[in-house]
Amino acid sequence: MSAISEPGAAPRSRVVEQPGHGESFTEHMISMEWSEAEGWSEARTTPLEDLRIHPGMLGLHYGQVAYEGLKAHRRADGSMGVWRPYDHARRFQRSCRRLAMPELSVETFVAAVDRLIDADQGSLSDDPAHSIYVRPIMFATDTSLMLRESRTYRFLVMAFVAGGFFGDGVESVSVFASHTYSRAFPSGTGDVKVAGNYAPSFLAQREAEAAGCQQVLWLDAAERRYLEEMGGMNIFLVRGGGDRAQVVTPALTGTLLPGVTRDSILTLAERLGHEPVEERISLDRWRAECEAGVMTEAFACGTAAVVTPVHRVVDRGSEWTIGSGKPGPVTLALRSALTDLHHGLAADPDGWLHSPVDHRRR
Repeated sequence: MSAISEPGAAPRSRVVEQPGHGESFTEHMISMEWSEAEGWSEARTTPLEDLRIHPGMLGLHYGQVAYEGLKAHRRADGSMGVWRPYDHARRFQRSCRRLAMPELSVETFVAAVDRLIDADQGSLSDDPAHSIYVRPIMFATDTSLMLRESRTYRFLVMAFVAGGFFGDGVESVSVFASHTYSRAFPSGTGDVKVAGNYAPSFLAQREAEAAGCQQVLWLDAAERRYLEEMGGMNIFLVRGGGDRAQVVTPALTGTLLPGVTRDSILTLAERLGHEPVEERISLDRWRAECEAGVMTEAFACGTAAVVTPVHRVVDRGSEWTIGSGKPGPVTLALRSALTDLHHGLAADPDGWLHSPVDHRRR
């Protein structure tokens, strides 16, 4: 395992008051290199800065790029908590393995995230709607246009201060069912987090926006019938209501991403007394159950989206409303349960909220 070194105490960052999403970068990054001969180097904490790369860098041309996305939150007592970093580290290993890239140990991944949070936690305000979104990334660095796997790689951890993905409130969104494009195919890369999965989704997102929707709803590639996920987040449906409501999400088929937030919601749903269900559900069945009053709510979930209600579906020129069209009680209860854990306001029997170690005081 590679050591995490630090040349000195990092200065505390300035607070970002209005972060938006994705552009309010923090001031530092963590960097490591790997080669066949040397393995992993020691990690360095440096100011966030531009990279110098050769135009023939292998990762730029052939897509050997894997990444993760996870968040750190301000607890009620002012300390920081990172949400399920060990699970993100293991998923990052799976993504790297799928692209024939070297795996980073779970301990080194988490230590690198800890160090960045320690350096840049001063950027985060006390506003509970804000968080630090951490982006670990690994990419191939060989200068070669031979179609082969790289023999050298770089691992970086950077971050930005994040507001809400759809704004700071709890607003419902609408989704557009894509029948033109497919996100992932069996035996492909749909169940790992790699850069090549995302650019092909942009045209479908354009279609969604043209239809007045905020997000794409992806269907299976083979039949274009079954719900899979949304553009960068998992989807959940609520069948029934009250204590007997089922919390339903598409089953993992190898073509959709096993979200860490998805896994958290399945656990929290059961803890709140609901039945968590993983099943294949068709778009037509979803519509029929909504029109019959059986499906009463829907929501998206993910690191960025947290829990975001879905109120409308657009499908080939027609549309339907889910439930009352407003955020439902099961959705809001699950969102509250999750965000209370994020901020250390609820019991955490699974140990999901990780306390970053202040490496400078070791």
